[in-house]
Amino acid sequence: MALSPELLNELRRFDTPTVANALDLVRGTRSAEGFSRLPLVAADPGAAPLVGYARCAKIRALTPPEEDAAVIRERRLAYYRYVADSPADSLMVIEDEDGEEAVGAYWGEVNTCLHKRLGVDGVLTNGVIRDLDDLEPDFTVLGGRVGPSHAYVRVTAVDVPVRVFGLDIAPGDLIHADKHGAVRLTSDEAQTLPEAIATIIGAEQELLDSARVPGFDFDALLEAWEAFEKRRV
Repeated sequence: MALSPELLNELRRFDTPTVANALDLVRGTRSAEGFSRLPLVAADPGAAPLVGYARCAKIRALTPPEEDAAVIRERRLAYYRYVADSPADSLMVIEDEDGEEAVGAYWGEVNTCLHKRLGVDGVLTNGVIRDLDDLEPDFTVLGGRVGPSHAYVRVTAVDVPVRVFGLDIAPGDLIHADKHGAVRLTSDEAQTLPEAIATIIGAEQELLDSARVPGFDFDALLEAWEAFEKRRV
């Protein structure tokens, strides 16, 4: 079920840790699944969160390709066709199959411009990013590391499930991601998130307000914490 633009814009107002906390409340339990586990690099730490539907592909760059150049070109064009066919509120999720040995930057000035113009909002990738001063404005780039070269980078698979930063993502999955990491959620969960977010923020603010009162001590902490625990999971 596609979510309304208004709801997606509302979710973009909040960082991913807040959404992760609110998801615990929505689900009624905590979990060690459904979110990224490895650190990432935000090209612009102040960028708004990426919130939308995953368009997935895989790349690699460490070694020279063994396929014919025509095959690689055709797959590249199929990839761009896939990007151009993206529905509104889409983001790219790109797995670099070289993993910890990733060396080739697919994301820089050129590809951020092309993808922005083709209609997607940003990218979440465990691969290499570059051209930090020349990336397309209002295109969020969350990468695995920064590097200077594209090496032998090429697309290896399009519209397939991927794994980035320890998180499994399938095409069409709803994602919320920012400089802290990414979470995967369902449309039903997203519908109830605004109320849960308000509850979480209110509970945390009450605890912080109590802590900032002059004379705050352990007894005051116990009282404030008891009230706080009643409003979270």
